[in-house]
Amino acid sequence: MTLIQWFIFFLVIQIVHYVGTWKLYEKAGRKSWEAAIPVYNAIVLMKIIDRPRWWTVLLFIPIVNLIMFPVIWVEILRSFGKKSTADTILGVVTLGLYIYYINYTQDVTYIPNKNEVKTDNTLSSLLFAVVVATLVHTYVMQPYTIPSSSLEKSLLIGDFLFVSKFHYGARTPQTAVSLPMVHDSIPFFGTKSYLNWPQIPTFRLPGIQKIERNDIVVFNWPVDTVKTMFGDHSGEYTYKPVDKKTNYVKRCVGIPGDSLSIKDGVVMINNKPLALHDRQKLQFSYDVVTDGNRFDYNYLIHDLKLNPNEIGAISDNQFIFQCLTDETANRLRNNPIVKSVTKKLTKEGEADIFTGHQNWNRDNFGPIYIPGKGQTVALNTQSLPYYKQIITEYENNDLHVTGDEIRINGKVVNSYTFQQDYYWMMGDNRHNSQDSRYWGYVPFENVVGKPVFIWMSLDQNVPWAKAIDKIRWERLFTTVGGSGEPVSYFKYFVIVLAAWFGYDFYRKRKAKRNS
Repeated sequence: MTLIQWFIFFLVIQIVHYVGTWKLYEKAGRKSWEAAIPVYNAIVLMKIIDRPRWWTVLLFIPIVNLIMFPVIWVEILRSFGKKSTADTILGVVTLGLYIYYINYTQDVTYIPNKNEVKTDNTLSSLLFAVVVATLVHTYVMQPYTIPSSSLEKSLLIGDFLFVSKFHYGARTPQTAVSLPMVHDSIPFFGTKSYLNWPQIPTFRLPGIQKIERNDIVVFNWPVDTVKTMFGDHSGEYTYKPVDKKTNYVKRCVGIPGDSLSIKDGVVMINNKPLALHDRQKLQFSYDVVTDGNRFDYNYLIHDLKLNPNEIGAISDNQFIFQCLTDETANRLRNNPIVKSVTKKLTKEGEADIFTGHQNWNRDNFGPIYIPGKGQTVALNTQSLPYYKQIITEYENNDLHVTGDEIRINGKVVNSYTFQQDYYWMMGDNRHNSQDSRYWGYVPFENVVGKPVFIWMSLDQNVPWAKAIDKIRWERLFTTVGGSGEPVSYFKYFVIVLAAWFGYDFYRKRKAKRNS
């Protein structure tokens, strides 16, 4: 939706409200025209149904308003004596249109809800709890679970995170109709949790910092509209709004203005090796040859802390380890059954690499320029493959190429100015990560937030029968950022919690003695 389309849609909603309620406004002692004035009509309506004026604000916050509308419909019906269960069900299942029937066919009397104190308090408390949870989830902090090993050693499969929305600026929802506090599907059912229409104009609130190199970032996967997912960007498309595309978590290795390349697995920024974060430990695939003896499972899992799903056997004495750090590789070389450990660096071109460059691969790539908002690049048939996806998909331009002639929105051009910032995201597990090397840039509009806190971590290699052992206690209540080894603040949380319960028990006991 454009701003004009959204404005028209907003006016239509106002007309629908006026046509369905103007008689009820009169019966409540108000003027019929008050039902027609946008925003003002909502303030008047809150007075009619005897609800706080601040509810008016909630009616205009996307997603939150979906919670508010059914409550408002029911409260309107109750204010005019329609308090039965049947009236409540009809008000909700008809999406409020039952109010039309009451407005035009029933001789109802206005009955203020002031006497229903207990019901009012209960309803307001429940609504307030849901609204606050939705506001926090949408604009402040969102829970997230690590599903893959692409950031192994920093973030583990089974880590449960809190992702800050305010670090980079909370993004207002683009999808107007969606279940609150869920993403693109309904848990346990797997069905869509949203409607594609209407889409509303979105903007980002001011953040407290910019994305920097080596930041771990959660974002909506840009090419989630491609059914074939990896590699083939000419496949059949299926529309998903930006805010409902799959959530990914990777590390930002390139920011706007950077020239990025990869040489034998080393990321180069402006021709210099990227300085790594002190908690960042890169992993690569290695060929491991043994003397024929088998590895001990506990040695791999507990000593080397490897994921068994990333170890494959080629023969009785040859294995592929997809997840070795340099340190672990050296430890493996010292194992008496190991004859050789060799890093598997790709030399040949890979067909599914970004832009389809025939000589590029996951370990030798680029150079490639990462554009930023307001920056201009020369545009010709040689440079177009790097930016075609940005021009057409992310910035919604009409692009046509005829021979050497490039037309954008019908105009012949030889340069292009970008409308937003772009980033290059990669996993630390370099040989087991679907990242920007395969599908390109991440637009800033796709950025969700910054992981800041691990509140729970479950070891996927431990069965649920050993629930206590399954919990990685050393990772509970640890920060994602910071320097040095992660420190668990779980014991401090337990101390504070115990102190609170002790104080609460003492307070209630004292109150009981004094009563």
